[in-house]
Amino acid sequence: MNGINKITMAIFISLLGFSKLSQAIEFNLDVLDAEDRNNVDLSRFSRLGYVMPGNYIMAVYLNEQNIADREQTIPFYADTNVANTTKLCFPAALVNRLGLTEEAASKVIFWHQKECADFSALPGLTLKGDIASGTLYVSAPQVFLEYSDPNWLPSSRWDNGIPGILLDYSLNAATSKSHQGESSRNASLSGTAGVNIGSWRLRGDYQGNYEFSSATRQAQRRFDWSRWYAYRALPRLNATLTLGENYFYSDIFDSFRFTGVGLASDERMLPPNLRGYAPEVRGIAKTNATVTVSQQGRVIYETTVASGPFRIRDLNRAVSGRLDVLVNEQDGTQQTFAVDTANVPYLTRPGTVRYKTAVGRPSTYQHHIDGPLFASGEFSWGVANNWSLYGGAVGANDYQAVSVGLGRNLFMLGALSADVTQSTARLPGQEGTKKGKSYRLSYSKRFDEFDSEVTFAGYRFSERDFMSMGQYLDSRFGGNAIAHSKEMYTITANKSFTAARLSLYTTYTHQSYWDRQPEDSYSLSVSRYFDFMGHKDLSLNVSASRSQYQQRYNDAVFVSLSVPLGSGQNLGYSGQSSNNRLSQALSYSNNVDINNNYRIAAGVNNLGGQQTASQVNGFYTHRGDNSEISLNAAYVQNGTTSAGFSMQGGLTATAKGAALHPAGTNGGTRLMLSTEGIAGVPIEGDAVRSNRFGIAVLANVNSYYRTDTRVDINQLADDVEVSKGVVESTLTEGAIGYRRFSLLKGEKALAVIVMPDGKHPPFGASVVNPQGRELAIISDGGLAYLSGITAGESLSVKWNGAKGCQVSLPNPLLVPGNLLLPCHTIK
Repeated sequence: MNGINKITMAIFISLLGFSKLSQAIEFNLDVLDAEDRNNVDLSRFSRLGYVMPGNYIMAVYLNEQNIADREQTIPFYADTNVANTTKLCFPAALVNRLGLTEEAASKVIFWHQKECADFSALPGLTLKGDIASGTLYVSAPQVFLEYSDPNWLPSSRWDNGIPGILLDYSLNAATSKSHQGESSRNASLSGTAGVNIGSWRLRGDYQGNYEFSSATRQAQRRFDWSRWYAYRALPRLNATLTLGENYFYSDIFDSFRFTGVGLASDERMLPPNLRGYAPEVRGIAKTNATVTVSQQGRVIYETTVASGPFRIRDLNRAVSGRLDVLVNEQDGTQQTFAVDTANVPYLTRPGTVRYKTAVGRPSTYQHHIDGPLFASGEFSWGVANNWSLYGGAVGANDYQAVSVGLGRNLFMLGALSADVTQSTARLPGQEGTKKGKSYRLSYSKRFDEFDSEVTFAGYRFSERDFMSMGQYLDSRFGGNAIAHSKEMYTITANKSFTAARLSLYTTYTHQSYWDRQPEDSYSLSVSRYFDFMGHKDLSLNVSASRSQYQQRYNDAVFVSLSVPLGSGQNLGYSGQSSNNRLSQALSYSNNVDINNNYRIAAGVNNLGGQQTASQVNGFYTHRGDNSEISLNAAYVQNGTTSAGFSMQGGLTATAKGAALHPAGTNGGTRLMLSTEGIAGVPIEGDAVRSNRFGIAVLANVNSYYRTDTRVDINQLADDVEVSKGVVESTLTEGAIGYRRFSLLKGEKALAVIVMPDGKHPPFGASVVNPQGRELAIISDGGLAYLSGITAGESLSVKWNGAKGCQVSLPNPLLVPGNLLLPCHTIK
């Protein structure tokens, strides 16, 4: 409320005379220094919290948390029994958004043709409509509400979003030229297109690439849709239903591709403390490189990284099984390794059941059916506080597998699970039936007292004739010579030494086979912060890794030292040894702001005892309102000159508007924000700004997670005022949420409003804009302090519950200065 309005309200308060807040307020107009005491409209102030009858567009808050996916129409009806009193109508359709317990919901009664809810049977539950802020506040005791925590809400308050279309993309391109004159160019494109209709999400994953080499003078091009599917959340079951081409995701059995229908519990629908963890990928890039993470040939993540260690942590929680990682170096070399996304021991809340089912037929990337009809199911049942029973089965005409296991909470000692799987397979052209067993042991523990954690440790042994469904399909239909897994053990752990400012991280995997050589991979990282000669927070990092893929080793050791220079600037040293190649470099990096950073480095390379060659490289990243772009370039003496480009982003379009935006999870959840037609409004720490139509999209929103989104008022333009700068959302997977900030843009001016007969509108009348926003309250002599006005705009003046007259602002609008505004009677 502006300054003049606050003064006016103070005058009103000083005039009050009442004995009880619930009684009507009587005004002593004799103390009011007004020209015409008969021309005063204070009816709306005669009762505390009085709201004139009518329909109001309001945001709905429960215990200071937004519960509606968009602003709602809230009626206020005149109370025929008490003068100057209105009754708030809480829409019956919104009752389920409150998340009431079944017992509390049964006590709600309805009135006004059952359009309005009455909560009088629930003591302590109150409603308050604040017209000035456009908000309906609901206060409810926790005893009437379902379980919730600061980051999670019950399913009754999840938002499926609005209908719309989306197109997400990741584009990577590079060119290089050797000192002998040979050159090459390559580009890759991947992403997801989709349509949202109600609670359904229709998606199509695509990928393509282009390669050209001057040596062969040939170009290779490929583009295809790798997967078509549809899915929706089933909140009552805490599960997701998927139709179409899918991947068999299982916590017990190996993954394979199929076409059919799947129904699976989604732990993201559970409170955060009951969820598992998302997989992450670590490695060391020798140069500026493109990292591609895929599963069974489908690209699920692609990005460009600078030279040195990299860590990818924003993979979708739904990803499970074996991931293939390809690191395309800028000098043309490649690294390939695999990551097994380990699962923590299978524990389930007591009395609840988690499950996954699927029915369909195996299919190829050419969208052809290739295999027999199969059905599968698995479950985990919380038998008691500390025990879980789990198991499952998958079966086809000539293949069956059955598994059973137990999970145990060991309290101080962590959590442990053990299971055994029996497979039976019959292959054409081979006598008899192949039968075999596979045994697995898994362990997880967080040692809080030692500030350390064994994220996952597992051991698995498979007999020679044990076959997974994927191995069976490869043997029968793929014609591939498969490796028979024998033994695998893996561990992922970290440890922090707080006093020493030291942290350790390690992961190790060993895989042996019945019919080929074993494979090992590991990574070890040690980081320490320290002070030296007056310099604070220097950091030293040592990383070592070995990856083995198809009997090829990739060993790397990386050492880095970073010296902060202040204001986001750092001076660094890095040394890397990889496959008989030693490189060292000095670097300078600068985090210019939240959306821009760059790094330049210069040093020397030693290639296996050959002559030392100098090198220089640079890497720049910009996160814009429309996309995220990175540029990189490198030069190696007597070697390769190269440059690369990467761009990630998306387009989201709905009936509410459309916007280009930076990347999030492909095809994933996003939030569309309206700034009421105002362009350039900064959101979330200036991470993104609204476009020329007043629309912005945040594409990094977590599904089923309560999220607050804010206008960055520190970066806001001077001529924009914020009435509601925070919105809340809890979106289902893949949803396009929609929220609207309450903003006002325009000039401020003192004005005198005059009626056609030379008089002024009543003292206390309200001036509102075409959107229904109150801009001022008229005081004595028609004086009003207007804010958020624009040239040529028409404003309405209201009193006695109706529009009394209308003013038109001049064009151009001459401010500062007083405006004389004629107010014409509305016919």
